[in-house]
Amino acid sequence: MTTFCLEVAGPFACFTRPEMKVERVSYDVITPSAARAVFEAILWKPEIRWRVQRIEVLKPIRWVNLRRNEVSAVVSTRNVQQAMHTGSGTLALYIEDERQQRAGYFLRDVAYRLHAELSLVPGKANDPLAKYTAMFARRAGKGQCVNQPYLGCREFSAEFKLVPADAPTESLAPPIPDTRELGWMLHDMDYTHPTDPQPRFFKAQMNAGVVDVPPFEEAIG
Repeated sequence: MTTFCLEVAGPFACFTRPEMKVERVSYDVITPSAARAVFEAILWKPEIRWRVQRIEVLKPIRWVNLRRNEVSAVVSTRNVQQAMHTGSGTLALYIEDERQQRAGYFLRDVAYRLHAELSLVPGKANDPLAKYTAMFARRAGKGQCVNQPYLGCREFSAEFKLVPADAPTESLAPPIPDTRELGWMLHDMDYTHPTDPQPRFFKAQMNAGVVDVPPFEEAIG
């Protein structure tokens, strides 16, 4: 197992609380699942797994209210299946007909230092861990990614930078001097039953700007 560290930042972020049914309201800090997605945007393979261990908050937690236009529908599965079988079909959505305004309570001007462990999925990997370690280090070091990392919502793209393992501590921005209870936070989704994934939560605590993430096995449904 190998640990990597990334610094990510962006002007806006939204790590949506699942208990908010309609309006988008963000958690105070990035969730482990959103942090994992940043690493997977740079390198993902079926035979590897990312586990977020620690989140460092580098900028004060600040909020902004925004009202946005969203599309309230998705293309019908039946229409997609018909198009696949016949070669033609109605797959368009007309924004004027499906437009919906929603309010959001988002984070602004965010920056985090994310620590995650790269490991192999037992029984799936044919190549050594060193191969994937080198691939990730090369891509992250050059700023390359498969998909643009984002901060909760795809429209909130994130800048990222690899932090070398030997980087001197004094050269890194310190976490914010803030300690608070963050309450129950989404850890990740449990895909034991792929057709019925279940959310898992943990009691999050930020100590001097640092959130330690417990193993997924300790999260509860």
